[in-house]
Amino acid sequence: MNKRAEKPVVVELNDAAAGNSKDAERAETPLEALASLSTVIVVWLFLMGFVFQNMAIPSASMENTLLIGDHVVVDRSTLAPPTTWAPFVRYRPVQRGDVVVFYKPHSEAPDLILVKRAIAVPGDRVHLRKGVVYINGVAQSEPFAIQPRDDNYVSSRDDFPSDLAGLRGQASTNLETLRDCQDLPCLNEKAWANRTIAWTDELPGFIQGDDLVVPPGNIFVMGDNRTRSLDGRYWGFVPQENIMGRPLFVYWSFKTPEDQENKTGMGDRIGFIFHVILHIFDGTRWSRELHIIR
Repeated sequence: MNKRAEKPVVVELNDAAAGNSKDAERAETPLEALASLSTVIVVWLFLMGFVFQNMAIPSASMENTLLIGDHVVVDRSTLAPPTTWAPFVRYRPVQRGDVVVFYKPHSEAPDLILVKRAIAVPGDRVHLRKGVVYINGVAQSEPFAIQPRDDNYVSSRDDFPSDLAGLRGQASTNLETLRDCQDLPCLNEKAWANRTIAWTDELPGFIQGDDLVVPPGNIFVMGDNRTRSLDGRYWGFVPQENIMGRPLFVYWSFKTPEDQENKTGMGDRIGFIFHVILHIFDGTRWSRELHIIR
């Protein structure tokens, strides 16, 4: 029995069908394009305003976890206070070891945003001995931390909070050294030194035995670069409502001078922008692209 040979079916479009196809594929009108663009902008603004934020690291206080010139994406939702209008967002309290972004408390630096590591949470008892952190009596293993050496040991910093007199004396010496200067970085240093003196007056109310006890609603933070970080040892606790979020990853890292954050003049800023443009390839730390922050 012979099979009938099958012929390919050829479909031809007449002029009317072709015209309809062209109508279906017509370009967007300007109004439709504007509506699409507006939707994208609204979604972007929502994500950057309520969910994510980008920020640059200006100091060495978190080395080697974060380097000067790292640009990071901050998760603003996970550690934020829970809200009823977004029940789908996962919230959790700050945990020991979290790297957190927060508004610095106290009035000497309004709206200053800092990045540090959460060392102790409410109810924890914390103290340092030779730079080693003890939480509730247990020495902590902190491979990420740059610890003091024998040749740069400072008792007020590395045996906190046992040497309050040394902490106060160091701040008073800084004030005396900075007495006559009036530029902005110097004024900021004076304000921080004054806060340290005030903190030494408050500290005894939180000390039990050898330990600093973290009060409810607060956390105690320090920088990973323990010898170069002005952190909770110098100004106190961070209220949980001050916490903005946590950095997730580095999306760009550029080699930046350590004193760049003090260069606030317009000429300095423009000059650094041109420096970045000229050295975008050789100044970028390519190995840190998409580096996860832990």
